[in-house]
Amino acid sequence: MLKLALFDVDGTLVDSQAHIVESMAQAFVSVGLPAPTRSETLGIVGLSLPQAMAVLAPEGPVEHLVDAYKAAYQSLRGSHGEAAASPLYDGIKGALDAIYEMDNTLLGLATGKSRRGLDHLVETHDLAWYFVTRQDADGHPSKPHPSMAMTAMAESGAEQGVMIGDTTYDLEMGRAAGLKTIGVTWGYHPSDLLAPLADVVVGAPQELPAAVAAIWDYV
Repeated sequence: MLKLALFDVDGTLVDSQAHIVESMAQAFVSVGLPAPTRSETLGIVGLSLPQAMAVLAPEGPVEHLVDAYKAAYQSLRGSHGEAAASPLYDGIKGALDAIYEMDNTLLGLATGKSRRGLDHLVETHDLAWYFVTRQDADGHPSKPHPSMAMTAMAESGAEQGVMIGDTTYDLEMGRAAGLKTIGVTWGYHPSDLLAPLADVVVGAPQELPAAVAAIWDYV
């Protein structure tokens, strides 16, 4: 029986918070609006950009904010480089290696990033060979809609799956698609919000392989 470990990206695999917060601030200032607070910005990480902007600026020019954010993000990435702007969390590579080696286990990605942004990040960190399926915001409704997770399951041919993420949006998507869920606490949503939605909550990347193995034993 094939199984799929489906990972979120921002806040789960990479620590992109400084890049995201600065890009959001620049976007809002560019259209004459006060920048959202750090906690407000991190609270919408995981949503696709139009949905995120609608939350942060319900009366604002959403399309202009989306365009301004993309421009700011690409400019910062060009200045600092993707590896510096969105570094892998310590221990993530080892965790991916261990899960990749599990019997009958495939790996995938499901992210609110654009396809261009996801491809650039995956190539920068040499992650492409891990993942048999990559789902992004360009082809799906925003999380927590289950489309990304359901498509990933179908593409991979897996019969069982687990969604691994740092936000309630990730876990709600996984549950809506019938997947087990693992919440990670090093990202952008606090553990007290993750716990009601997660089958397992882990506090460090090094704990992920054991958590996935426990999920597989359960299912």
